[in-house]
Amino acid sequence: MFNFFKILILTLLCVTASAQGSGFSGLNEDDLNIGGDIFSDYNEDLEDTQIMEDERFFKYGRFFSFSIYLGVTQFDGNRGSLYSDDPPTFGMSINYFSDFQSSWGFGFAFSKHSYFLNEQTEGFTDGPGFVEVSMLRTFFGYRYYIDTSNLGTAITYSNPYFAGRLEYWYTSSKFRDLESEPDDKGGGIGVGLGFGLEFPIKLKESYVNIEVLLHDVAFHDKDTRSLTPKNTSGTGVDDLSGYAYTTTIGYVWSW
Repeated sequence: MFNFFKILILTLLCVTASAQGSGFSGLNEDDLNIGGDIFSDYNEDLEDTQIMEDERFFKYGRFFSFSIYLGVTQFDGNRGSLYSDDPPTFGMSINYFSDFQSSWGFGFAFSKHSYFLNEQTEGFTDGPGFVEVSMLRTFFGYRYYIDTSNLGTAITYSNPYFAGRLEYWYTSSKFRDLESEPDDKGGGIGVGLGFGLEFPIKLKESYVNIEVLLHDVAFHDKDTRSLTPKNTSGTGVDDLSGYAYTTTIGYVWSW
């Protein structure tokens, strides 16, 4: 009887092993590969998306632009209360587009101003008289164009962007009524922040640009005391502090 049970158990074990072997032999390698390499799949999807974006940019985007513009430069603070603005401000810039939303550029702008002061100040016995001020600035800038794909047609058509600049302002003041007085010249580092709009005349080829900027500049004469009035009732200023503001409209060629 004992031998009978041993034979029965051995027979069942052999049948079970045979069934398991035949079951695994029916599986292929793909059946054993659960889920695959998720990191490889993600990288492939990311690369495909980037390729599609690059193709869309090459087809519909701009690569370079050149613009000329006119406008006005104004000041607030003490400099603004003293200066009279002599428009127009004019300038040029070149921009490179790295994608639909980023643009890098450099350029220059020039503006003229003047003031008249004929009373005694800390630096002038009879006042400086009539003074012409020329301001030349060069800049390196960045623009971020807002994604308007989910916004209204009017906003999309205007191509809105934010702008930031690193600037160098060079100023020259000529004392027209004081021939013996040398010109006051000097430079200062500044930053400009603002926003703009670009309305297409012909897509990818020509645009009208409107831009508004606020400038914070460390002018060389910012803390001067030479224009401080001797009399408390004088019309001079204690210093030449103040922010600059520019509003310009320009024509843009793109390719």
